[in-house]
Amino acid sequence: MSANVLALRSALAANRQSLQRFSFDGLTVELIATDGSLWAIGRRKGRGGLALRAAILAGPFDCAPLDPEEGERARIGVTTDAGTHVISFSTGGEALRYLRVTARFTPAVSLLVPFIPRDLYPLDCNDDPTGALGTIEAMQRGLNAGLLYFRIDDPAFGNVLYFQNLTAMNGYYRATHTTPDGAVGGVWPELGYLLPTSQPTDADSAHPLPADEQFILSDAILVFRHQAPPHERESARQFLQMLGVAYQLLDPPKTEYRDWMMRSERTLRDLDNAPEATIRHYGHRYVHPYTAAEYPDIMVQMSIVQAIHEWGKWTGKPHPLEAEFKAGLGKFYDRNLGTLRRYLPNVGSDKDADAVDSWYLYHPLLNLGHLALDGDTVARHLFLQSLDYAIKAARHFNYRWPIQYKVTDFSVITDVAADGRGQTDVGGVYASVMLQAFELTDDKRFLDEARAAIDAAMGLRFDVNYQANLTAWGAAACMRLWRITTQEVYLEQSYVYLGSFFHNSEIWESEIGHAAHYRNFLAVTCLQDAPYMAIYECFDSFAAFERYLDDSGPDLEPAARMLVAEYCKYALDRAWYYYPDALPPEAVSSKQRESNGHVDPKLSFPLEDLYADGQVAGQVGQEIYGAGAAFIFATRAFHKVEGAPFRLYCDNFLRAKERTGERSLTLMLDGGETCTAGLSIIREKRRKLPKIRVITAAGVAIAPDRDSPDRIDYRVPANGRLVLVWD
Repeated sequence: MSANVLALRSALAANRQSLQRFSFDGLTVELIATDGSLWAIGRRKGRGGLALRAAILAGPFDCAPLDPEEGERARIGVTTDAGTHVISFSTGGEALRYLRVTARFTPAVSLLVPFIPRDLYPLDCNDDPTGALGTIEAMQRGLNAGLLYFRIDDPAFGNVLYFQNLTAMNGYYRATHTTPDGAVGGVWPELGYLLPTSQPTDADSAHPLPADEQFILSDAILVFRHQAPPHERESARQFLQMLGVAYQLLDPPKTEYRDWMMRSERTLRDLDNAPEATIRHYGHRYVHPYTAAEYPDIMVQMSIVQAIHEWGKWTGKPHPLEAEFKAGLGKFYDRNLGTLRRYLPNVGSDKDADAVDSWYLYHPLLNLGHLALDGDTVARHLFLQSLDYAIKAARHFNYRWPIQYKVTDFSVITDVAADGRGQTDVGGVYASVMLQAFELTDDKRFLDEARAAIDAAMGLRFDVNYQANLTAWGAAACMRLWRITTQEVYLEQSYVYLGSFFHNSEIWESEIGHAAHYRNFLAVTCLQDAPYMAIYECFDSFAAFERYLDDSGPDLEPAARMLVAEYCKYALDRAWYYYPDALPPEAVSSKQRESNGHVDPKLSFPLEDLYADGQVAGQVGQEIYGAGAAFIFATRAFHKVEGAPFRLYCDNFLRAKERTGERSLTLMLDGGETCTAGLSIIREKRRKLPKIRVITAAGVAIAPDRDSPDRIDYRVPANGRLVLVWD
């Protein structure tokens, strides 16, 4: 026990006088002031409770209730020599109830903020933080969402999600030159938010809060469930539900129209014409992974081929680059092993030609499978003749893959990452490949393989995530398995993958450093321990979630539907900033990782890396293998309207589109029930926009958010039916 835990126990045993008290959903909240803190003590009769420090008070103070503002249950004002605190308390929720505590502070002087302990302590039935027993399921990783998900088992208080709205503290982080890296977590029973503080060694390193300027020091949301979940799948579903409650209390950034069609056309030109984009081997053309750098590899080649294929399907005419890049795929195939190798046979001696990351074996097959299912006979042949080795590898590792191994004999090069785990979510992408094979052949052994891989991942709980896009494909595979087998366990297991995915997401908008120039809201870090967001994982997760929603239905947990749809909506928006021409020059690194080439802002290829803590972008490199993002986003967001002088852009997936009249169109959106979507009407070339009305299913006309001769933007409900009518 720390001294903070013991001090709280003593303070609560002293029967301090209540400042205020209110109740909701069987929880009584008492506000008390101790010698050094203002506390909110939430108790459930006979089931223990929680103590939340709302403010730390150094020295003498005056504390008094204030008149609550609209939506608040209580408001407390505290005056100290250091400044003035105003703490507001609000409650709400329908099926799940929440408590929100927001602490605002205005320094009276230029103030150096001292160390402040964590703010959340479980209590037993005697208000003793040393007597409550429980389990922490998930806590903040790096700069991802500031959340803590736990349960109190003894006494049986139930499940709790603690969520810090880190967006609200941007002013504090900028003023103090701090970041909320791993700020939410703790060791039982001392949990919650550790306000980042700097420890100056001299006057030059001191970053005080300026006097007379208000800062939010904490914006904590606690969501409650009375009963603890019986197993990991229900725990994950409840996590998504509770996270959905917290999410709806946020003020997320507004998305903007992004011209992914223009970006796609520029990308195609640069892929074809820029000498830094491709290289020739064996008479064929291959894509550089980075600008004028690195050896061609099969994952890179297939990523670009499949994305250009999607563009060709959408435009109605295959692009010549698809065939040109496909022509050399056979050189990656090793007939002796019966598998696709990572590198071409002539790879340089500075590479281990036999080494492969576990996911690298399967992801190229996933993209080959997409082509095969679209009727590409060459892709089908290469896909099918690679499956026996793919299965052999999975069985060799018992569906628990290492980080890297040799393809010749499966000898392990790197077993686990720094956290002691291998590539825990490779089974998800492997299952997706096996389900493609089952669809192509109707051979039950492939279905059995998919089930074996997903079954092997059960029990990993929030540790299933290794690489974001693989986790997303795992969720999609679970949903598909549920549709094929009708076994509920696979629908439930999809929530485990989603829970781990969103645990690793940045559910806040950073304005720290260079992050002020781009968006990071609802982004995921590429790896579970990575410091940055990456474009490839961003758009590949988007593609996986499209399939997840396609296979879902009314049985899907509404909070899961909302979070997945919101991720995809914000992916379309924030991915724009991976392109160096969308950033100011000073926000782009002048130096890239050794062997990863250089950044050329004139080329329409994305940077690999953006950082929530505001570091310069593009430190890893300019990622040509991520250039497929533009094609995937364009083909999902833009919709042609036959015979009309316009086309549509929607940042939510359209579940249905029907031409109900000569000049009317019905759309069905499938996003979150309480969320909004961006809908734009874009003028076709050499045409004029007509007068347009957008009407909800209830008959309410929606006014434009922006209106110009070339484009009309609307903010519409993300879930439900819309009717477009034009003159």
